[in-house]
Amino acid sequence: MLTLTLNKNILAIALPSLRISPLLLIGIPTIVLLYAAAFYGIYLSVVYIQSIGSGIGVFSGLFHDFLMEILPSQLLVSSLLPIKPRKLNKSEQEEFVLTENLKAILVGLILGDISGEKRSVNTRLLFKQGVCHEDYLRHLYELFASFCSQGPKIKNLKPDTRTGKVYTKIWFNTYSLPCFNELYETFYLNGVKIVPKNIGDLLTPLGLAYLICDDGNFSNSHQAVRISTNSFSFDEVQLLVSVLSAKFNLNCTVNKDGAGFRLRISKESLPVLQALLKDIMPPMMMYKIGL
Repeated sequence: MLTLTLNKNILAIALPSLRISPLLLIGIPTIVLLYAAAFYGIYLSVVYIQSIGSGIGVFSGLFHDFLMEILPSQLLVSSLLPIKPRKLNKSEQEEFVLTENLKAILVGLILGDISGEKRSVNTRLLFKQGVCHEDYLRHLYELFASFCSQGPKIKNLKPDTRTGKVYTKIWFNTYSLPCFNELYETFYLNGVKIVPKNIGDLLTPLGLAYLICDDGNFSNSHQAVRISTNSFSFDEVQLLVSVLSAKFNLNCTVNKDGAGFRLRISKESLPVLQALLKDIMPPMMMYKIGL
């Protein structure tokens, strides 16, 4: 709660010299309380405050320094309060445009962890990572902040049914926007994520870098990069293998992993992969390609 203080020395000097009546003297604490209530309201404008100050005549000078002391702190408190997101109208939604780099990054991210959600007409994107990757998630937010109404949030999930362990996630989502519709229609079929047939035309080194950021891991023992493609069919993973081989000269295999399939970039291709990605990989994720 905001605490207001008033310099006693100022009152001691100022009040006698003003020769104020007892009635006005009694009214001073009331005025102070009114100002406290006014500043505590987060919607009160500076213009309104100034109009109150002008209405107290000879006391306005007395309170000037007092107001200047508490105004900055009040504005700081107000700026830290959460802002309710505003719904965009159609013309505002259509103003959002993806750059070529952001499109390339999203190709990799959609193959990875982020999900698209078609809401009525337009699509929003949901980004989620374990809290251990908070720096990476915040890096993604910096890239897509202009497409979002709010920043990342941290949430404890329900206890795991097998282990009872509680996992903590950090996440954010974008507005529902028409600029995401083409990506949703390319990577989703009947609401299920797929590897599109034209992935060879869509996947760039930048997209591969962010796919590995999301779903890749580095095997120290085998000096190989593995990508968790378990949600895709064998044919879809094999399609990715053929693209990585033909487009980036990477030797890859498909390995069975539980009920799904995992893509593996071989030890022999590690120097090629590192040379391809080392200058575009987010620094906090370089370890995923052994750097």
